[in-house]
Amino acid sequence: MASIPLPELLRPKNIKEFVGQEKLTGRDGIITKLLKNQENNSYFPSLIFWGPPGVGKTTLARIIADTLKREFYEFSAVNTKVKDIEGLIKDKKQLKLGASPIIFLDEIHRFNKAQQDKLLPHVEHGDILLIGATTENPSFEVIGPLLSRCRVLILEQLSEKDLLKILEKALKHLKKKLNRKAEKFILEASNGDARVMLNVLEIATSLAQTPTIKVHDLEVALQKRQYTFDKRGEDFYNVISAFIKSMRASDVDAALYYLARMVAAGQDPLYIARRMVVFASEDVASPTALVVANAVFQACQQIGYPECQENLAAGTVYLALAKKDRSAYNAYMEALSDVNKYGNLPVPLKIRNPVTKLMKSSGYGEGYEKYDKESYLPEKLRGRKYYVNGRKT
Repeated sequence: MASIPLPELLRPKNIKEFVGQEKLTGRDGIITKLLKNQENNSYFPSLIFWGPPGVGKTTLARIIADTLKREFYEFSAVNTKVKDIEGLIKDKKQLKLGASPIIFLDEIHRFNKAQQDKLLPHVEHGDILLIGATTENPSFEVIGPLLSRCRVLILEQLSEKDLLKILEKALKHLKKKLNRKAEKFILEASNGDARVMLNVLEIATSLAQTPTIKVHDLEVALQKRQYTFDKRGEDFYNVISAFIKSMRASDVDAALYYLARMVAAGQDPLYIARRMVVFASEDVASPTALVVANAVFQACQQIGYPECQENLAAGTVYLALAKKDRSAYNAYMEALSDVNKYGNLPVPLKIRNPVTKLMKSSGYGEGYEKYDKESYLPEKLRGRKYYVNGRKT
């Protein structure tokens, strides 16, 4: 018989045992209140749990099912078809069972729009109580009609204090100890993910030669810290946004940190370099910045990882420390706004090119002087000022 993994062995069975997510499971938490009110009201909403890995999404779903005494069916959107769920619903209807079953659908964002559409009537008619789990922002990954029929609950990354409670329980179960350095190491390396922490601890336990687990045992078990993020998920956008805004604020240390986050996660260096080229045009006063950013892009194209991370770092430092000026960008966006607002306003005759005799006789180019000071804007926009040198906002 296969041994049960440590995360499964230590999985909490009720709300009181659950660690973390106080806003949801504390005394005044919405899940606590919903479960408590079941004595007076049988209604329980369909839910979508949104949060990073290893913070308790699956555990909470199981606790809810157990507390409500409902049948619980667990699926992963990666390898599940809607007909699998629909077949289950059909069987339950034929048996005329009481309360609708709980369908837990992990990684619900992996279901495409058509698949999510098929779940709608079953959720709406109460055939199932749906609990979806996702690491991605539901606003982007779950269709609006399904979102409107579910309550979205946000689960946060576990704090080191939360992880420590779980760690102490695990060590007691394993009859092992950690020295202070090893404890600090595993709490930091787990990055708020209890599952990672427990898996590493379990492997380290089998490697340790003494009752006390040391940092070396954990390093061997961990191999390499996981810095992954979905390259089109919300964390991806958060980190690239932080990178750009740090350079804009001339915070070179923060910019380098967020660059390192992307590089460590394997982000395409050309994507990072492209954003640097755009930034150089939008935010930096010196035209040299565009030359530097383009040079970084070319270097990434020719060299690739791992060496091109040095080019990215050098470019980041230059752009972060460079004097900022959005005058050109803001001026262009105002001009573009007027184009969209007024359409194709007539070009003044004075600056039209008199290519033919007819055009010349019609006034094209008449009175044009190369270096005069008169506005060349269309009549409706005469006097309009877009560019103000040194304007930052």
